[in-house]
Amino acid sequence: MKNRLWLMYAIVTTLFWGIWGALIELPEKAGFPATLGYSVWALTMIPPALVALRIISWRLERDRRSILLGCAVGFLGAGGQLVLFQALRMGPAYLVFPFISLSPVITILMSYFLLKEHASRRCWLGIVLAMIAIPMLSFQPPRQAAASAGLWILLSLVVFLAWGVQAYIIKFANRTMKAESIFFYMALTGILLVPAAFWMTDFSKTINWGIRGPWLAAAIQILNAVGALFLVYAFRHGKAIVVSPLTNAGAPVITILISLALYRVIPHVVVAAGMALAVLAAFIISIEPEGESK
Repeated sequence: MKNRLWLMYAIVTTLFWGIWGALIELPEKAGFPATLGYSVWALTMIPPALVALRIISWRLERDRRSILLGCAVGFLGAGGQLVLFQALRMGPAYLVFPFISLSPVITILMSYFLLKEHASRRCWLGIVLAMIAIPMLSFQPPRQAAASAGLWILLSLVVFLAWGVQAYIIKFANRTMKAESIFFYMALTGILLVPAAFWMTDFSKTINWGIRGPWLAAAIQILNAVGALFLVYAFRHGKAIVVSPLTNAGAPVITILISLALYRVIPHVVVAAGMALAVLAAFIISIEPEGESK
């Protein structure tokens, strides 16, 4: 059972992130900018970080190596999110999201060659299917002519690399650090970047500071924060080459299903095909024999 802990944690992350993805646009549509939503997210990281520290009896690892690895994870994740905001301002979402969604490719390659992670042929089939499904799940029909090549491509590449390397470092750091310490530094660096999010916010526009603004954002962003904690645990107990594509493919499926139920949004045929592949991939990966899960 212990060897299957990674799957339990990955499922929780996938579920929480899937629900988060379906609801996160609500505060922005109500007039609360995404950049301020980031700031709220950073604050919602505090409660699970405190719970994590309590689990390890407040014995945070404070040696130089742990601080560097933990902060690297945090800055790559949170910094990538801020860069993504700018990329979406300059380029079309239907091109940006499928591009950055392939970040698990970086994680898989680094984990395979540097950490020497391996999987059965059946599991590799699931990984490949998940990698095919991820950009399909991010597909958005063009609403206008494609933007010309520009800075948004470079910014998307930065996010693509940052999130792929971040997942690898989470797994690498788990070899010498407690998962709880890693998450604490993720929360800390997220908060440190809040001023940058404020700087990116256009305060000349009307901002909703009411219940449907920061308070609704907090209720939704806590799902992301808790999911992130469980993701660190998933990487601790499972292989990065499996956890990364599974969570990245699974969460959008849940998001789409909830959106279908709440908003009566019929997915595009490409997205529907991606959902089918993602479900098949998740099933194949989840039945990996216990002896091969580490």
